[in-house]
Amino acid sequence: MSAGAFNAFESTVDQFGPAPLPSARTVLVGLDGSDTAMRAAASAFGFARRQGARLVVTFVACHSSLAALSPAVASVFEHEAAATLYAELVEQVRVFADELDVPVTFVKAFGDPYTVLRESADQCQADMVVVGASQQAGHRFAGSVATRLIRAGHWPVLVVP
Repeated sequence: MSAGAFNAFESTVDQFGPAPLPSARTVLVGLDGSDTAMRAAASAFGFARRQGARLVVTFVACHSSLAALSPAVASVFEHEAAATLYAELVEQVRVFADELDVPVTFVKAFGDPYTVLRESADQCQADMVVVGASQQAGHRFAGSVATRLIRAGHWPVLVVP
């Protein structure tokens, strides 16, 4: 899929790697391109490979704080940035799935990261959720996506620094 064909408001699901075994456990990882998310994805790939699990990679396209300042301008920049990031991430995930022989489902969704990850984990019946630790200072007070997932208590959550 080309970056120009990306629609931030359209959810997609792609499959990479081998077909998962029916009895395979499921590991879900949230991926947003940040350093901690990339480390979380690497950890999740390793875990899935060692455990013979399938991996569900979830990329959430969401509005940034720029939208509050100028929604029209922010939308154009966000759309292009998200399209470029999505194209890069989906290609990296495809390559790793093939190289590591890990069955991967790559989900792109639009919305609040916590809500989308929670719903994705519930929908795929995740046995574990892996996320990167937040690097934003305000999350110490307001709570990060990782903290909110842990509090949901539906699955074990591994937070990768």
